[in-house]
Amino acid sequence: MDYMERYNEWLNNPYFDEETKEELLSIKNDEKEIEDRFFKELEFGTGGLRGVIGAGTNRMNKYIVRKATQGLANYILNSVDKAKEKGVVIAFDSRYRSPEFAKEAALVMNGNEIKAYLFESLRTTPELSFAVRELGCAAGIVITASHNPPEYNGYKVYGEDGGQLVPRYANKVIEEIRKIDDFSKVKYIEEAEALNKGLLNIIGEEIDKKYIDSVKSLSLRKDLVKEMKDFKIVYTPLHGTGAMPVKRVLKEIGFENVIVVPEQEVPDSNFSTVKSPNPEEHDAFELAISLAEKENADVIIGTDPDCDRVGVVIKDKDGVYQVLTGNQTGALLVDYILSSMETIPENSVIIKTIVTSELGKAVAEHYGVETIDTLTGFKFIGEKIKEFEEKRDKNFLFGYEESYGYLAGTFVRDKDGVVSAMLIAEMAAYYKSKGMSLLDALKGIYKKFGYYKEDLKSIKLEGKEGIEKIGRIMEQLRNNPPLEIGELKVEVLRDYLERKARYILKDREEPVSLPKSNVLHFTLDDGSWFAVRPSGTEPKIKIYFSAVAEWEKEAQLKLKMIKDFVLNKIDEIE
Repeated sequence: MDYMERYNEWLNNPYFDEETKEELLSIKNDEKEIEDRFFKELEFGTGGLRGVIGAGTNRMNKYIVRKATQGLANYILNSVDKAKEKGVVIAFDSRYRSPEFAKEAALVMNGNEIKAYLFESLRTTPELSFAVRELGCAAGIVITASHNPPEYNGYKVYGEDGGQLVPRYANKVIEEIRKIDDFSKVKYIEEAEALNKGLLNIIGEEIDKKYIDSVKSLSLRKDLVKEMKDFKIVYTPLHGTGAMPVKRVLKEIGFENVIVVPEQEVPDSNFSTVKSPNPEEHDAFELAISLAEKENADVIIGTDPDCDRVGVVIKDKDGVYQVLTGNQTGALLVDYILSSMETIPENSVIIKTIVTSELGKAVAEHYGVETIDTLTGFKFIGEKIKEFEEKRDKNFLFGYEESYGYLAGTFVRDKDGVVSAMLIAEMAAYYKSKGMSLLDALKGIYKKFGYYKEDLKSIKLEGKEGIEKIGRIMEQLRNNPPLEIGELKVEVLRDYLERKARYILKDREEPVSLPKSNVLHFTLDDGSWFAVRPSGTEPKIKIYFSAVAEWEKEAQLKLKMIKDFVLNKIDEIE
């Protein structure tokens, strides 16, 4: 069936409601829009199912949610013992239609006689991960598009361990979804029937308290925090789910001066005060910085709408607020956590992703702690934690990725903005007690381990043509890789799709142990590197850059040279 046939099927099938059909009729003369909505179905990527809200197979809507949930129900019924009794826990964020999609998912589960535990109101993604484990559920679902623009929503799936489904399991869910060739085959019951049968269970405060208590258990310096009466934090939840848990944790461990950006405290599906609700974007902190300047705040912390990512803004010696990168915050946290431990357990490890800076690894090595790399996506860090538990061979201390995601503790198996906000606030207070800022601490790390400078370029390529362009870029870089950049030579090309590492200067190949993924990683002979991969959640190709040098200016110049070369090469391919 081609895109136009699918379009007409949705228009004429009585299963689809009138609101959906009216929306589709409004684009009847726009073939390009019809093609974009129906040329494919949304697929699971590094962050699950994610897309623009609207009618169509390539959009987020209640029918796609129902179909995905039926596929997930079929999967857990076939693969998880007592799945019906264990049930599925479902959370949602502040996005447009999130509550509706969450309830649709619950009622499909109920239609399959599977218990559903639905949060009474919006909750963070990490609390959903916690709830899967706390309630002993067969799976978890969170309706969120994380930090994407307001027109997006999404659907993330978690396994019994509380971690996002890794590809080998996600692919089985996708297989089940693809078997559903008729939307009317989805099993669904009405809310009244689900409540009457005891299949739909509303949850809230009891899980909140257990989660908050678990977060507080990770505090490293409660006594110090209580002494820092003058330490001032500005916090913004960017209109998302973080306001309640972050404020509560900070208050309960002893921070008395936490000022929330008032315009961004209330959930807002339009994220009306920011261009993008993403703490990776400097613009997202405009209001927070303005408030911090008035209040003379020591640190600014911001979380994205589902509160799994955290951004940090710190003051320099001139009182100017600077936004830290995810790599910088990650390295600071590695150093803070390890330096705060009286004894580091044997076989302790830090986990990071292959596109995350090597600075944190250098810090960990200083403390005698191993660093393990995973593919991009926090699901792979969660998978490693599960593996360590089963084998009892490693002790997980901290996991992080360059895209502002961090995790300490093992009661959550995804990046956790609440845990991270607490540790960041504590870390900043600790350095202030020593007469230092976080910027001073970062400079100390650079002086000790070298200057690491990173950058990320995302190129948006939408629709069918965009997918084809991304494919061409990856193919050309894979088949005709650059061998040198200025005076730097490409030492190793790791092709994670073909699962091989080509040691170009030594003319040999070795297998790569990580799972298949469409990522190319180029290591240069001085330790600098760049990597290219299609985004798993957005119509983008992402290029990561990292330069290392003994001096800051040298690292900056080297980073610019690498970035200019690679982007020019991609322009030539396009």
